[in-house]
Amino acid sequence: MTTESASAVAQASVSDSSGTAPNHGTVIRLLVVSSFVVILNETIMNLAIPRMMASLGVDAVAAQWLTTAFLLTMAVVIPITGFLLQRLHTRTIFITAMALFCVGTLGATFAPTLTLLVTARVVQASGTAIMLPLLMTTVMTLVPEQSRGKTMGNIMIVISVAPALGPFISGLILRFLPWQWLFALVLPIAFVALLLGARRMQNVTTPREAPLDLVSVLLSALGFGGWVYGLSLLGVSGNAPHNFPVWTPLAIGSVGMVAFVVRQIALQRHDRALLDLRTFASRNFTVSVVLMAIMMMALFGTLIVLPLYLQNVRGFSPLEAGLLLLPGGLVMGLLGRPVGRQYDRIGPAKLLIPGVVIVTAVLWAMTLLGPTTPWAYILAGHIVISAGFALLFTPLFTVSLSSVQPRLYSHGSAVLGSTQQLAGAVGVALFIAFMSTESAELLAQGATALEAQAGGIRAAFLCGAVASLAAVVCALFVRKPASTAAAPH
Repeated sequence: MTTESASAVAQASVSDSSGTAPNHGTVIRLLVVSSFVVILNETIMNLAIPRMMASLGVDAVAAQWLTTAFLLTMAVVIPITGFLLQRLHTRTIFITAMALFCVGTLGATFAPTLTLLVTARVVQASGTAIMLPLLMTTVMTLVPEQSRGKTMGNIMIVISVAPALGPFISGLILRFLPWQWLFALVLPIAFVALLLGARRMQNVTTPREAPLDLVSVLLSALGFGGWVYGLSLLGVSGNAPHNFPVWTPLAIGSVGMVAFVVRQIALQRHDRALLDLRTFASRNFTVSVVLMAIMMMALFGTLIVLPLYLQNVRGFSPLEAGLLLLPGGLVMGLLGRPVGRQYDRIGPAKLLIPGVVIVTAVLWAMTLLGPTTPWAYILAGHIVISAGFALLFTPLFTVSLSSVQPRLYSHGSAVLGSTQQLAGAVGVALFIAFMSTESAELLAQGATALEAQAGGIRAAFLCGAVASLAAVVCALFVRKPASTAAAPH
């Protein structure tokens, strides 16, 4: 079912793109289907953590490494994709990414211990980190400018539907099968994508000499990894698996990030940067990235807190929670194509401003959630906020990458990927930290456990609502970029 739907979307994303050669259409279809698989894998495990803890005999502190290790690997690998996309052929990168993902998924299916399962998740993440930047860079290279919004909109169907299906599929599997089937059912789809890619993937870019600066790789790992790890500790503050303050990895990450930026500025003068920061010379790109970061914080925070509210406060089962959240995700996906078409017609401003206003309004409304809030209100709110996100992400992906010079597409894709991971980690950490702190304070004041949890949920959404106000300002400054087709290389 998921393979057929992903293939149909992939076909649509290419058949509509005027000026895209047939062999290029095959490349994009393969990348879209593969991206669907790896993104589905990211969200399918969210509801399974308690079952895994019981099966493997570990506590929540140890189990959180299943998520932390995945995010850390993504944060370290994504900045390197700018180098990989320049240095290697499209086919080589695709096969490497999908092979890593398949090996990691196979290992996760049969992992008997937490250590081996975390190792498998690291291998999975190494392949996942490459796939989305590869897709975005390929689309920007192959699709004519006048059709990019439409193509990105079709791709956003897959990117949006996969996370929406994740909790539902997870809840359905966990109701009847052991948690290992979460990986076992993904594996054959990933393996078929790998075989098809090995046979039919075309090389659509020309590699060029791009030296790998190992010092930059090390600084990138310290910077991005330190921040993601430090932020992940905020969610388990009182029981964190460390003997040092939470701010220690954040401080190490900050120092590493500053050193990384300084070194990239020096290296990019000779076109040797691991992550070329001249992408930020475009104000449009910079504002778009900031706006995307804020909205990704809101999205990831909502994705983690809303299921907790449904299960812990409202008493829904994992399957019921997944079903309630499914319509919103489908709405986000279905709106991808018309939003992309509208971007090509009217530009980003008339989509971004209403979108960010909708998201902000719903986040403020969610600060009123309580133990007796009707489920129909929650369903309606999630559908509306999903529509708001749909108005945002297709224009933001398109306008940001279209605002940089073609020779910097690979670096722009890597910047967007890194932004997504960091913003997602920040969103989850802030939402969980506000939720935990407020819940603890309410319990200390004599509130019941249910009231304390509901109060914590409201505090988490208040954090997102306040942050989203800055996004409203950013949306006012995004413009449709001028053509880069004739830009010098």
